[in-house]
Amino acid sequence: MRAQRLSFVVAVLASAVLARAAIPPDVERSLKESKYVYVQSERKSGAFGKPAEIWFLYEGGTVYVASPPTTWRVKRIKAGRKKARIAVGKTDGPSFVATGRTLHDPALEERLMAAYARKYAEGWERFADKFRAGFKDGSRVLIAYTPAD
Repeated sequence: MRAQRLSFVVAVLASAVLARAAIPPDVERSLKESKYVYVQSERKSGAFGKPAEIWFLYEGGTVYVASPPTTWRVKRIKAGRKKARIAVGKTDGPSFVATGRTLHDPALEERLMAAYARKYAEGWERFADKFRAGFKDGSRVLIAYTPAD
């Protein structure tokens, strides 16, 4: 009986993972090659705001960015407007509609900063201390964008 319940739970979890929306192949290719994404968060009207160029980490089908909590993208997520359009490479580049959420994960924050140090070597040195301190004191927030269902 216990084995049957465990099998059922595993099957449900596996189907949930498979049912998750996927990033289209052309967008995924661009995410692996591009330096910037352009995030447009959802306004009260339901329209997307102005695109904001931002550094990013692409890992496990999720786009991660770090922002001060005073930015519109963070304010809108906290207000329940979690939908965003993520364009890759340029404002009219390949894109996908995503659901954003804020999170605090020190290990992921470290991976993001290590990736930024490699990917943005020419500018990272100026911002490294600000990011590190910001994650610790709350003046920087980690945001995860996953493809919307």
